[in-house]
Amino acid sequence: MAKARTPAKESPRNAPLPPGDDLGAADMARRVAVNLKEKRKDRGLSLDELAQASGVSRAALSQIETGKSNPSLSVLWKIAVGLQIPFAELLGEAGPTVNLLRRADTQVLRSADGRMESRPATPAGLSRSLEVYELRLQARSTHASEAHAPGTQELIVVLSGSLRMHVGNDKYELGAGDSLAFPADRPHAYENPGAGEARYHDVIIYPR
Repeated sequence: MAKARTPAKESPRNAPLPPGDDLGAADMARRVAVNLKEKRKDRGLSLDELAQASGVSRAALSQIETGKSNPSLSVLWKIAVGLQIPFAELLGEAGPTVNLLRRADTQVLRSADGRMESRPATPAGLSRSLEVYELRLQARSTHASEAHAPGTQELIVVLSGSLRMHVGNDKYELGAGDSLAFPADRPHAYENPGAGEARYHDVIIYPR
């Protein structure tokens, strides 16, 4: 008697993409892969050279370029700094003169621990020198950011909750409605000392 054939497992490469956030993450990974490879080659950088400039390993960069990895928020920032391009250039293509960005269409980026969320508030391609993000930080959480490219500035506005902003060795306490402008080309960290989620608008200004 012949053995019943075991159905072949479906290859992950051919499997249908899941809905919702996972589908958005997969789409973002594809865009990042294309943009990373294009920007790196435009600058004449090898994977080894970009690894040295960004602090992201050659193996990780290769995985991202081939779409085999979905990079975290901090890794994307490191790559942007290494390429010396605005963060948004890794995420999308330049849009038309009038470019409407619906909140529902934006891709939420999360920190490795999932406690910080960043949502773009400016359409891709709007400006090479200005980006705006909506940040959400869970209660009693801290998100550290490495120094951005030299000359980069940030303006952060507290929409709700509180913020303890660390810039270098200095700390600043902010409440709802307060704002702080600071040089972002040095290590900095966002801390939510409160008991509930906090929301901020973060404006990043790149040197011309």
